[in-house]
Formats: sequence, structure tokens, C-alpha cells
Amino acid sequence: MIHITLPDGSQREFPGPVTVAEVAASIGSGLAKAALAGKIGTGDAAKVVDTSYRIEQDSPLSIVTAKDADGLEVIRHSTAHLLAYAVKELFPEAQVTIGPVIENGFYYDFAYKRPFTPEDLAAIEKRMAELAAKDEPVVRRVLPRDEAVAYFKGLGENYKAEIIASIPSNEDVSLYREGSFEDLCRGPHVPSTGKLKHFKLMKVAGAYWRGDHRNEMLQRVYGTAWATKEDLQQYLTMLEEAEKRDHRKLGRELDLFHLDEHSPGTVFWHPKGWALWQEVEQYMRRVYRDNGYQEVKGPQILDKSLWEKTGHWDKYRENMFTTESEKRDYALKPMNCPGHILIFKQGIKSYRDLPLRYGEFGACHRNEPTGGLHGIMRVRGFTQDDGHIFCTEEQVQEECANYTALVQKVYQDFGFTDIIYKVATRPEQRIGSDEAWDRAEQALMDGLRRSGCEFEIAEGEGAFYGPKIEYTLKDALGRQWQCGTMQIDPNLPERLDAEYVAEDGSRKRPLMLHRATVGSMERFIGMLIEHYAGAFPVWLAPVQVAVLNITDAQADYCREIVAKLQKALPNQDLRVVTDLRNEKITYKIREHALQKLPYILVAGDKEKAAGAVAVRARGNKDLGAMSVDAFVDLIARDIASKA
Repeated sequence: MIHITLPDGSQREFPGPVTVAEVAASIGSGLAKAALAGKIGTGDAAKVVDTSYRIEQDSPLSIVTAKDADGLEVIRHSTAHLLAYAVKELFPEAQVTIGPVIENGFYYDFAYKRPFTPEDLAAIEKRMAELAAKDEPVVRRVLPRDEAVAYFKGLGENYKAEIIASIPSNEDVSLYREGSFEDLCRGPHVPSTGKLKHFKLMKVAGAYWRGDHRNEMLQRVYGTAWATKEDLQQYLTMLEEAEKRDHRKLGRELDLFHLDEHSPGTVFWHPKGWALWQEVEQYMRRVYRDNGYQEVKGPQILDKSLWEKTGHWDKYRENMFTTESEKRDYALKPMNCPGHILIFKQGIKSYRDLPLRYGEFGACHRNEPTGGLHGIMRVRGFTQDDGHIFCTEEQVQEECANYTALVQKVYQDFGFTDIIYKVATRPEQRIGSDEAWDRAEQALMDGLRRSGCEFEIAEGEGAFYGPKIEYTLKDALGRQWQCGTMQIDPNLPERLDAEYVAEDGSRKRPLMLHRATVGSMERFIGMLIEHYAGAFPVWLAPVQVAVLNITDAQADYCREIVAKLQKALPNQDLRVVTDLRNEKITYKIREHALQKLPYILVAGDKEKAAGAVAVRARGNKDLGAMSVDAFVDLIARDIASKA
């Protein structure tokens, strides 16, 4: 007898081996129809299998449907194969390669004699829908590796044969067939193509075979797939909104920055963009000051010997910009950490000096591939609000709790209130004893608990030298941005021979905590642009107020208003512009409204006579006439509240 234990703890008994589909049918016809796969086992040992999978011993089992995260993954994986099926139907000479699931969808790479056009994409999607409507069963079979290689070579699928040939010769491989199309895959897959209903092809891009630029360029077709029509539509709507908020588009429209081929991967900041940058930087500088950080500044170029000691020259050199002078090799720093250790090492440090916190707005350079660059979100030259805390092992928990409170306040001030906390634990390849890792991981977790934070465990995602906390933000569209980090590092202080004098007079290594709050300033500003769709809160807005005259008769009065505003708020460095052009007032108002200014002040003869201004707030809100003093109070409250 086979005993199947269901998630609610109940058991079902079968006289012999039973498939997942048969178990689902024994529970009810509705579940049998909804079943996409099964999940056998519990916890980390659980595995997702096809509904045709035969269970031959007592097992825990949950039926996977479209409502489950595992079910959505199965849908997306199966839709990638449906895409390949449709391509082969329409373009028989195309060769299939690989087609994995990615965030929110999937892609499949093809080798074909010409680029796919938008019309091709529409035809492929239409054919996918037709194949799905046929509701063809998806059937799995297993072949010895060499037999599978010969099979795909016989089909002319040389890329697929090469993939299989890289598998150890003593292993079998699984193939999945739907209709006339058969593909290599570990699975699992939906039981039939009729389960795939809500998908859309998004775009075509180039991709090198096996990710190597020395290989052939393939065509990567991206798509998305969802469990329901509503989920698909919600995602497409979000993408439309994201396109409107694209920081590259808004950067041009709002005259914040530009990118130029004369310096690929770096940013040319315009006056308004630099005003936004400075507001972020000066805010973070106050955070440094108020939380016990000493601001430092290290050099841009450091000798090769330092990078050899840290291990970067061997492990990271291809990502570093290097130069030579007087027969010495140097590198532009890709990170600030080694420089901070060299500063720490100047002079004798005592246990009484710890924790010692350094902060730097450090300019770094990394030789990112051209294909990986993305506006100001991913660049080659960037500035980090970088910080390093030198402390003892006993101080880690408190430093972690204090830092978590700090980032919560910072993110809230910038308008991010939804934070996801993760603790990335030891990877397989690591240095240090298990006991040291146990203590470090526990310190980070206890620090988060002290802060009242619920957190996830990211198994095996820590650095080789230590665990870390990742702080991930959700923006206005619900997109997630991994932003801040707190990382324990005993490695660099050891490699660079940092030490302090302990209470007993002995020399000890400090622990080094890497921490970044906004991370890359460029990326964070890109996030802010998209989060606010360019309509920044008053305190961040590059231009906070525009003062407009109706006729030349109010020009001097407008200048007086600007002087009064700046005098009334001297500590705020109010960013005000005047527009005294001989244009219709409606034209001028519209032009500044398109720049998403928080406030537009209009002065005509009536306002001039009353010593007042007509105030318009962003969003075409008419606040009416008020005295300049009343407006000063209004904008001062806005700036102070960071609303």
C-alpha cells in the first residue's frame, strides 16, 4: 500500500504506485482539472514533479495549481517551450537553444538566418495561441545521453546536441513532446498546452551563444506569462506606467542629465540634475554626522600591489580600469573598502576607539560590458555613499540594530516605506570556521530582531568571507530594488593587516562591516526619478518655485518676491526661478507645469498692489492668492515634513 500525506495532514491510501494526477482526481474533479504539477516532500527537500509522475513509496504531496508560486513557474517554463514550438512551426530552419524562466516571464534563444521582425513576433504569438487551443498533451520520455545527442543532430538541432553532449555520458536526459515538437528539459511541465492561456511576447534582443561574446549572436525572444487574464493585464499596465516613468525619458524631458558616447557608462549632470544630486548628498552627509560617522576621502587610483593583497587583481581584474605610470601598474578603484582600511591603519587604534565609523562619497569605476549598461541605473563610473564600521565581534549586533533604524528613517524620508529584509547566509565556497559563521549570521539576525523586523533567509547568498543583510525597497509600482546592505567582513582586515590594541594589551583584528544606504548615487537617483515619475517632493525638487509675471509692469515685483523667499528661508537654500519672458501667462504656466514644479507663483497688477501672489500647486491645483509670508510658511512646512 502507498500512503500519501496531504498538506492538511490527512492521508490517502492506494494499492500500488500512483501518479500525481490520480491523487488529485481522488480528491476531487475540480482539483484534478486545476492540477499543473505536484510537490513531493517538505521543506528544502521538496521537489516539483509532473502530474504524470509515479509515486512508488509513502510520501507527503501537495497538488500545485496556478494559484501557487510553483505553479506560475511551471506555466512560464511551459510557455517558453510553447514559444519554441511555434517558432519551429513558422520558421522550420530556426534552431532552438535554451529557454529558461526569468522574473515575470521567460525567454528563448534561437539561431536564425535573419532578425525576427515585429510582424514575426505577432505571428509567433498568434501561433502559440492556436497551439495552446489544441490542448495537446505534454509527454515526457527519458533517453541515454548519447542517444539524445544523436537524436537532436538528426533533427539538425546542433545547439541542442551541444548542450546535451556537455552532460556526463553516464546520465540519462529527459525530453518533453507536445504535438510535433520535442525539446530537452528537466521539467516539470503542465500536463497539456491548454493550460497556457495568458501570455504575451514582449521583445527581441541579441544574445551570444552560451553568453560568450566570441560565439555566434542569437536572437532572444522575451515573453511573459501569468495564471489569469487579470494578472497579465495588471502586469502590462504596470509596464506601460513604468515606460512613462523611465528615468532616461524623464531625464531628457526635465533636463536633469544626459549620456554621451564620448564617455559611455558615465553621466553628464545638468544644473537641475546636479541640484537633485546635491540634495541627496547633503542629506546623507547630515546622516553621517548625526550617526557617529567620520567622513573621509580616498584616492581614485591605487597601486596594483594593494589589489593583489585584497584578491581583486586575480578575481576581479577584468572588471577594473587599469593604467601604468613610470613602470608601475595602477587601477581605478572599483570600491572604497581597501582605502578605508589604509586610513584605519594610520596610527595606533585602541579597543576604546571602536566602533570606528568611516563614511565616504567615493567615486568608483567598474568596466561593465556595454550590453549591461542601463541609463544611470547601471554605469561604469558611479559614486557610492559608502561606509565601513570597524568593531569587535561583540559590537556587531548593536551596530546592526542601529544601522537598521538608520536606513528605515532614510528610506522613509525619501518616500520608501515598504522594506524587505533578507539575511544572506554562508555559500558553499567560503573561508572561516562554521563556528565563526554561526556567530556572524546570528548577530545579523538578532540585530534585525532587535529592530522588530521580519526577515527572509537567502540561503547560500552571502559573500565568501561573511554573511550580509540586504535591504530591498518597493517603489510606487511595486517593483523591488535591492538597495542597502550590511555585510560582515573579517577577510580584508586580515589581508591588509589591520589591528587594534585590545583591553589586555594584545593585538587583534577588527571586524569590518561594509554598509551602504543609498548605494550607487546614480542608481538611487534613477530610482527616485521613476518612483516619483519626476514629480519630486518639495525638498528634493531641483526647482521648487517658479515666479511668473503677467506683464512687464510686475517684473521688479517678481524679483522682490524671489529675494524675500530666499531671505526668509536662508537655511533651506530655496531653489527659485523667475520667468519674465514676454509670453502669455497661460503658456508660461503650462511650460513650468510640464516640468513638474511643486509651486508656480503668478503676479499681476492685483497681486502687486496687495503684496501677494497667486499660488498654483502641482497637479493644476489653484490655491488662490496669499501673502508672500503665508507662502513662506506653506513651503517651509512642506520642506520640513519631506511630504
